[in-house]
Order: sequence, then structure tokens, then C-alpha cells
Amino acid sequence: MISYEFPVNERIRTLLRLEKLYERTQLYAGKEHAQDHHTALLGIFEIMEVASRADLKSDLIQELDRQRQALAALRNNPQISEEALERVLQDIESTHAKLLDMTGKFGQYLRENEWLMAIKQRVTIPGGACEFDLPSYHYWQEQAPERRVADLERWLSPLLPIKHGIDIVLRLLRDSARTSHFVAKQGNFQQMSGGKTVQLLKIMLPGDTPAVPELSANRYAINIRFVVPSTSGERSRQIEADIPFTLAYCNL
Repeated sequence: MISYEFPVNERIRTLLRLEKLYERTQLYAGKEHAQDHHTALLGIFEIMEVASRADLKSDLIQELDRQRQALAALRNNPQISEEALERVLQDIESTHAKLLDMTGKFGQYLRENEWLMAIKQRVTIPGGACEFDLPSYHYWQEQAPERRVADLERWLSPLLPIKHGIDIVLRLLRDSARTSHFVAKQGNFQQMSGGKTVQLLKIMLPGDTPAVPELSANRYAINIRFVVPSTSGERSRQIEADIPFTLAYCNL
């Protein structure tokens, strides 16, 4: 199965973007080649940019508070695993405390590093991080992989409480999924929402289905159009066949 996630509001859209950025950054930071570490550093810069556009820390703290209260009320419920519930609550408590310990503007310590900010400014220019543009950065890339890994961990580590908060919120959001099975007649599907709030929609298709979904949604309606995937630059066109799919509704 191939799944496609569609955030319905800007808040969830930002969390999903940051989730991907953290995932990619940590992947490349754990490798050894200088080009991998260059990609990891670009990821740190992108995380700074996306996270600084919203009051992410206070938003996550408020959401974790809300989820902690809701989950605590499930204690002694015979239908809920007490052990699993306590693990989630402990995870929330630990992450909540780490978020409260974060001081100042997100990534401020990085912005105060003139060397990093010089690199950040140059990498926005295509090919702008060549050795003749940034000789000190070229010197860093020529150092032992262990040193570069240590530096990347030092720069990324203070940003990780935000990642842990995002991981918890998105996990709880995905776990709330209510799934239904539908068929898009001639590649088109519409459903009235009736004013119900949905924060994330997830469409699942068999991997061999020759179609990709395009979705638009608001509090009144969900519209899905399945189009023929194209990598040749042709304009996408709606598929004419009936497409069976699974739709999951997620809401905190």
C-alpha cells in the first residue's frame, strides 16, 4: 500500500514539514561523507527557518498539556492497556519538561554563530558554498568524519525537544485515525463534511494503482481527484477508471 497524508490546516502542515526535515537531517548527520554532512547542515538551516515562523514551542506545550489531561482520564479503563498508557504519559511528561527548559528564540545559539550564518547566507546562492567562497567551510569538510559528526550533534541537539514534541503529537494524531473504504467513480470523489473538524486526511492505495490523489478539503467538503502520474513533464490528467481507496480521518 502507498499512503498519502494531507494536512487540513497550517499547523499540522508545519509539523509534517518539520518531521521530514528532522528525519532527513538526522539520517545524513549519522553518515561519514562530507557531502552527507553538508546536506545535514542544510537541514538544520531549514529547520530553523520553518520553526521560526510560528510560536511552535508554546503550541506544542499547550497541545501536550491537553493530551496529558485527556489520557490521564483513561486510567483504570479496562479497555486500555495500563502499561502502554503510562509509557505515553511518561513520554509526554519528559518532553514537556524539556520544552519548558528551552530558553530564548528557537535556534538563537545558531544565529549567534557568525561562521554558521555566513554558510547559511552563501548556500542560498546556487553553487555558493564552493571552497573559494567559503575556505573555512572547506577546511571543516576536510576534517575527520568524527569531528564533523560531533559538531552536527552539538548544533542539532538543542533543537531535539521540538522534534520529540512533534513526534508525540503526530503519533497521537495518526493513532486517532478512523478509516473508511470508498470508490472514486471515474477518478473523482466528493464527500460533505457537515462542519466536522478534521486535521489530517490519509489516503491509502494499492501500490500497483496507476494513480495519485490530489485533495482539497475544508470544514464543509472533501474533494479528491485521482490523476495519472507523469514524470515526463506532461500536464496531469484525471484518470477515467474507478479507483478503490481507503480514507482515514485523523483529529486530535
